[in-house]
Amino acid sequence: MNLTLSEQWLTMGLMLLSGIGMGVVFDGYRVVSHELRFAKWTLPLFDLLYWAAATFIVFQALSAGNNGEVRAYVFLGLAVGVIIYFLMLSRAVIAIVRWTIEAIRYLIGLAIRLFDLLIWRPMIALYKLGKVLIGFFAALTIFSFKIVVQLMRPFWFLGRWMLGPLLRPLLKRLRPVVAGWELKEKTTRFFHWIREWWKRTFGRSSS
Repeated sequence: MNLTLSEQWLTMGLMLLSGIGMGVVFDGYRVVSHELRFAKWTLPLFDLLYWAAATFIVFQALSAGNNGEVRAYVFLGLAVGVIIYFLMLSRAVIAIVRWTIEAIRYLIGLAIRLFDLLIWRPMIALYKLGKVLIGFFAALTIFSFKIVVQLMRPFWFLGRWMLGPLLRPLLKRLRPVVAGWELKEKTTRFFHWIREWWKRTFGRSSS
């Protein structure tokens, strides 16, 4: 397939831009992997992904320029793009990538500090204040209850002294009734039945 001169120049320009793009991505990947300290075993995997992505992008650019035909000027455009990038743009791109990483780190640190200052520390302060208030009110309640009990003791003794003559005859009359209920004997027989049932049920199985 014969291409016109404009199509050839378009393809070469696309390859030149692809070479520059490959350089930008390579430097960005290199700086990021160094700054973030990727594990060494992951580097071959990322290298493979980089070259796969670069090959795909170059193929797409080549398809857009000359329908995917591989000519000598294709490699020339890629080489010129890579050379131009590393001679003129590499340092600026590396500086921009490092500045971006530092800016992201600063923003993350700022967000953590603001969270600690505006949310976490007030929550801890409220928690401690709540504990102090609960302890204070609990102690105040116990102290108030003791005071009320102490204040009520004279009235209790006074009431018992005043109602004693009325309650004693009533208690004397209730004692035979309560004794007729045989609560002590019934309770004793109930526990005796429980003990015998336990022996019959589990004593045989254990033997």
